Amino acid sequence: MAQYLPKTEMFDIPDGIIYLDGNSLGPLPKGAGARATEVIAQEWGQQLIKAWNTAGWMALPAKVGDQIAGLIGAPAGSVATGDTLSIKVYQALAAALKMRPERRVILSDDGNFPSDLYMAEGLIGTIDKGYALRTPAPEDVLGAITDEVAVVMLTQVDYRTGRMHDMNAITKAAHAAGAVMIWDLAHSAGAVPVDLTASNAEFAVGCSYKYLNGGPGAPAFIYARPDITLDLEPALSGWLGHDAPFAMERHYRPAMSTERLRVGTPSIVQLAILEEALKIWEGVDMAELRAASIELSELFIAEVEARCPALTLASPRDAPVRGSQVSFGFEHGYAAMQAIIDRGVIGDFRQPNIMRFGFTPLYLEKAQIVRAAEIIEEVIGQELWHDPKYQVVSRVT
Repeated sequence: MAQYLPKTEMFDIPDGIIYLDGNSLGPLPKGAGARATEVIAQEWGQQLIKAWNTAGWMALPAKVGDQIAGLIGAPAGSVATGDTLSIKVYQALAAALKMRPERRVILSDDGNFPSDLYMAEGLIGTIDKGYALRTPAPEDVLGAITDEVAVVMLTQVDYRTGRMHDMNAITKAAHAAGAVMIWDLAHSAGAVPVDLTASNAEFAVGCSYKYLNGGPGAPAFIYARPDITLDLEPALSGWLGHDAPFAMERHYRPAMSTERLRVGTPSIVQLAILEEALKIWEGVDMAELRAASIELSELFIAEVEARCPALTLASPRDAPVRGSQVSFGFEHGYAAMQAIIDRGVIGDFRQPNIMRFGFTPLYLEKAQIVRAAEIIEEVIGQELWHDPKYQVVSRVT
């Protein structure tokens, strides 16, 4: 398989489960539980507040940031961790707008993750200076980048369909028009090769609980291109973004590094789990991983289409413009997905009719993909979704 050997032994996945939802929440790394226990029982429990120094808690956000930087083509010191992805979107967008004070348009696309658009709308309402958010169709973004645009803010891989923007081409077009570029890497980091340095984008943000396997609520990250860092004006000037937090100065003075993009006290247990999870990536070649992901995805598409003509491929058929997920449209998609999950294949559902399946070669192999397709065929062919228990819509889909 594309010269890639899975690391299944490094994950704690229940027996009999085929997990095709790492694009939403990565599975538990085997070392994560022990690491969390160590932080709680030994560091917090025995060292108490001393652990900020003796256990290296204060340095952990930067340490983990450097680990993530290595996976997204960014230099050491350019990635800050902490808070949530929505907060990092707000930070990047607010800082970017200050870099282009004479312009009033934020450009995204109508397939972007809703929270990114909500944060943009909230920021526009807060500053109240006549800004507008434009959201053309994803395929129309390039043509919409004009000299009115202050910031182009896009998610590289579409959360519904897996459609992937051309990072370098769009960043180049944004810069040619004088705009600032922000990339959301929520469905990219750990899934597809990313080279932020080569792209020359000013900002990137992302979460760590999907392909990076940091666990529910794992901290987000934000990248700032090194040459602009010291000119950034943080909109959220939290005390841990201060140059000397424990000087307790009356007024804010930003750190002279990407640390200025930190806000509040870091979530140490979550960061420690993420640090442990990132060890899995040691020795992983992202090009090989991507090739293996495409091989699994192509196999899945072929198997499902041959077995389930009622399903319609919602993802791009061309693998190079598709992230590490495959989506199918189906009128009864939610109920069908519940029936599929009930039979040991875990994917998920997104409105209006999208059944999503993620492909992570770290813990998936060909035989599992074929078996998953067989189970999907059973559910769709026998119309098992009609069972009333699959009609009940849960809060999380």
